Formats: sequence, C-alpha cells, structure tokens
Amino acid sequence: MKRRLKPAKHHLRKKQKRLDRNFFKICRKLLSITVGAALASIGLEIFLIPNNIIDGGVVGISIMASYLSGLPVGLFLLVLNLPFLFLGYRQIGKTFALFTLYAVICLSAGVSLLHVFHGMTDDDILAALFGGVILGMGVGLIIRNGGSLDGTEIVAIIFDRRTSFSVGEIVMFFNLFILSSAGVVFGWENAMYSLLAYYVAFKTIDVTIEGLNSTKGVFIVSEHYIAISDAIKARLGREYTIIKSNDDKNYTYTIFVMITRLEIAKLKLIVSSFDKDAMIAISSVEIEGKRFRKKAIH
Repeated sequence: MKRRLKPAKHHLRKKQKRLDRNFFKICRKLLSITVGAALASIGLEIFLIPNNIIDGGVVGISIMASYLSGLPVGLFLLVLNLPFLFLGYRQIGKTFALFTLYAVICLSAGVSLLHVFHGMTDDDILAALFGGVILGMGVGLIIRNGGSLDGTEIVAIIFDRRTSFSVGEIVMFFNLFILSSAGVVFGWENAMYSLLAYYVAFKTIDVTIEGLNSTKGVFIVSEHYIAISDAIKARLGREYTIIKSNDDKNYTYTIFVMITRLEIAKLKLIVSSFDKDAMIAISSVEIEGKRFRKKAIH
C-alpha cells in the first residue's frame, strides 16, 4: 500500500512546485506591468499632456478627448480601451486580454493620481524627448510581459490575419490619422512635437523589449574563415558554425555566430582585421534555451 502512495505523493509535489512557479511568474509579470504603467503615467502627465503633446493610438485619442470635453484622461483611457479588450479576449487570448486590462487600469489610475502635479518643463522639445523616453520604457515593459496599453494594436493584429497589411502598417495608418488630428486640436506645431515624441517612444519601446543585449545572428562570408572563426572563439568567446556550400563547383564557406548587440562593433573589427572585403549579414534572432550566455570581450 505504501509503495502505491509514494508515486502519487511525488506527483503531487511536482504539481505543487509547478503551480508555485506559475504563481510567482504571474506575480512577477504583474509587478513589471505595474512599474511599466507607472512609468507611462509619468511620461504622459508630467511631460506630454501639460504641453499638449500626444502619443499615438488610444492614448492620443484620450488626450484629445479630455482636452475637448474637460473630462479626465484616465476615464477615456479606460472606456475607449474596453471594446478593444473585448475583441482581444475573443480573438487573441484570455491571458493577453487580462494583462492588458490590468495595465490599462493601472495607467488610468496613475494618470488620475498624477494629474494634480504640474508639468516638469514648459520646453516642448524637452517634454517630447523625455516624455517619449519614459513613456516608451513603460509601454515596452508592459509589452515584454504580455500586455498592451493600446487597443489599436489589438485591431491591427486582427486585421493582419484577414488582410495583406502587416501589424506595423495598420498601426502606422491609425497613428498618422491620430497625429494629424492633433494638428487640428492643438495646432500643427504641437502635432510635430507629438510626432517627435511618438518616434522617440517607438525607438525606446524597441530597446526595452529587446534589451541592450538582444541577440543577433551574424553570417560572415570570407576566404579567411578559419582565421576569423578562431579569432571569434578566442576574443569573443562565442561558439560558431561553418556552413559549406557548393556554387558552380566552387566551395563557399560561411561562418554563423550568435552575439549580443554590444558585441557587433567588436566582431566587425575582428573580421576586417583579416578580410576587409568579407560580407557580413546581421539579423535579429530570438533565443530559446539556456546555452547562449554573454561572454567577456577580449
């Protein structure tokens, strides 16, 4: 009888550990989303909104609607996002929709709480730059943890499945319309500052999601492939793969190596020291597993 119970107890312990890991993982994601929403709130209420500078998507629409109606921005952020959240729940997934709902609620609360504070600067350029960076960090942190702040992105994902347009193209169309509307509401000079803030936020989101150490896949075509690959191993500490291909009875050797963004400049110096005419192709890659680790650069 005892022998039969042991496997069951072991199975229950494994199940409990798995549940605990999932619980802590969800808590970590919710904490990160909370921090992201707080940063986004600061970027909006301390920098952008006091200077009549908007962001794209539902956030931009909410800022303009608040300006025209006198109602709180947080109210519009919540109300305007609800229909998109319903679509996201039905079309994309429950987890994404719930994380997005939590992020939107945190942003609405944060914007409402910070509304009593005055803007940090009256300089539109400083407001656009710093507001864009802080907003982009917040949005990037939320996206990185499985949520979103912008309902138009949900629509873009749904349209992407049913049309020939990409998600980026659809989002860009929405935002061009919204940023153009800012010219009518706030004036064209503020619309240009809004475009600057949007661009800065967009680039910051990219860095926040990928990280400074984002992984790059590099293909190097050179006759000096042995010397280059040995130098990569010795000076970057990276493993590599040599691909041999046959083209019109002539063999071509290509080195493939995965590095971080911070190692690109060093890699180019290594390659050029052996072959200035070598072809280098660099692309972003997504890594699963734990074998890829950052090494010291020599």
